[in-house]
Amino acid sequence: MQYLKCKFLGVILLILTACNGQVEKINGVSFVASRDNINATHVKPVVNVNANYAAIMPFGFVEHLEHPSIKHNTERQWFGEKRAGAKQYIEQLRKAKIKIMVKPQIWVRRGEFTGEIKMTSEASWKELEAAYSNFILEYAALAQEVEAEILCIGTELQKFIEHRPEYWVQLINEIKKVYSGKLTYAANWDEYKTTPFWDKLDFIGIDAYFPVSDMQTPTVEACIQGWKAHKSTIKSISEKHNKPILFTEFGYRSVDFSGKKPWVFSRSMTKVNLEAQVNTTKALFETFWRENWFAGGFVWKWFHKHNEVGGINNSQFTPQNKPAEAVIKHYYNTIK
Repeated sequence: MQYLKCKFLGVILLILTACNGQVEKINGVSFVASRDNINATHVKPVVNVNANYAAIMPFGFVEHLEHPSIKHNTERQWFGEKRAGAKQYIEQLRKAKIKIMVKPQIWVRRGEFTGEIKMTSEASWKELEAAYSNFILEYAALAQEVEAEILCIGTELQKFIEHRPEYWVQLINEIKKVYSGKLTYAANWDEYKTTPFWDKLDFIGIDAYFPVSDMQTPTVEACIQGWKAHKSTIKSISEKHNKPILFTEFGYRSVDFSGKKPWVFSRSMTKVNLEAQVNTTKALFETFWRENWFAGGFVWKWFHKHNEVGGINNSQFTPQNKPAEAVIKHYYNTIK
């Protein structure tokens, strides 16, 4: 009788967990494409940080913000930026039971912001649409081939979406003919509220570079306070569309004022502040990771040669070989 009671209680707990939407958190890394193939030694640090997902990011290249052509899967690209490289990375990560989000991205020459891509004529818009469909459907087919858990259909393309919303609805329908897994889109932190097609996707994806503190060395408490207004809006969007939030990118540079404009990538910001990166990272985890409506996220960014990157003198986003890596490892192990 005691056994039956315990078994019954176990079933009830499982039902309650399912009703509350509690599923395994996506504890991911944004795995940077490189010139090289990868092997088990490159995957082991991903496992060691307790990640269960990796975003694989092949690239397409655009000449300038008004140029409608997208070059991709060419001989001039690095191995990891092409289809064959993305597949090889996925196969190696799979051996360590790491789940996959395929996240094809666009790079505009000289690093111009992709959210500003905008054509000047109907003919150019049509050309861009054809080019983008060719690009994304190639990687939708790859995602289906490797049985990737998630496909991200675009990253920070606000003006493209604003000016061509019908195209994006049609594109999502075409993607679903090719790929049967879950879909998201990576909206910039100031874009996600107006993205028109969340109801057609599985996750509301946000590149989470929200400003949270003006302090030179932000404290955890100050950052948690700075998240409050953003969090309530994010939650309301989740509730409006009845979709979980996924941080398709999150992270902070190890510099002074890391929480002020986290999206800024400036080589003039060189003064290393490891504590700032630790505190902003802790605050993000404390704010979101225990929420049932929050699916998880992908830290920006993770390089394959772990022992050769990051470190205490590095001012860039990667947490590798910095105190922030231990923070991520702790939360990825603590909140499943």
